[in-house]
Amino acid sequence: MFLKSLLEQYGDRKIRLFVDMDGVIADYNVGVPYNYHLKRPLFDSIKKLEDISKMPNVELFILSATRMTEGYEQKQGWLDKYAPFFKKENRVILSREANNMEESSKLKKDFIKNLKRDGSIIIVIDDDPKILKEIKDTNEDVIVLKDTVLVE
Repeated sequence: MFLKSLLEQYGDRKIRLFVDMDGVIADYNVGVPYNYHLKRPLFDSIKKLEDISKMPNVELFILSATRMTEGYEQKQGWLDKYAPFFKKENRVILSREANNMEESSKLKKDFIKNLKRDGSIIIVIDDDPKILKEIKDTNEDVIVLKDTVLVE
């Protein structure tokens, strides 16, 4: 798998890997903006991330945004059901509603920008090129990867 090979290149260095949900591990429901529990899990990507979660030097995180605050609980429930290997304390779900309807790209960019640097390699996987560009433009030390790294 490409992503696992990439991570192995860093040897024993600590890696913090932030993964988006919508479009990366959960399929979009066109025309259904809420009801997260109805989103189809992308099992191939989930399985690959579960394998990566077992690597001793990788700390796996969810970095997702939700339009309405109620989506927080829906996404937590979805993760509990389909991807419980994402530890609860490593699930970052940002509410646009709680942040003056700020764009998801800005919320994620600011989260990564304010993340305490501890010498770890920081990698973000997302399906939205705008989000990846904004994160990279303000965080030169972060590696950004398109969700296609999970596709063989």
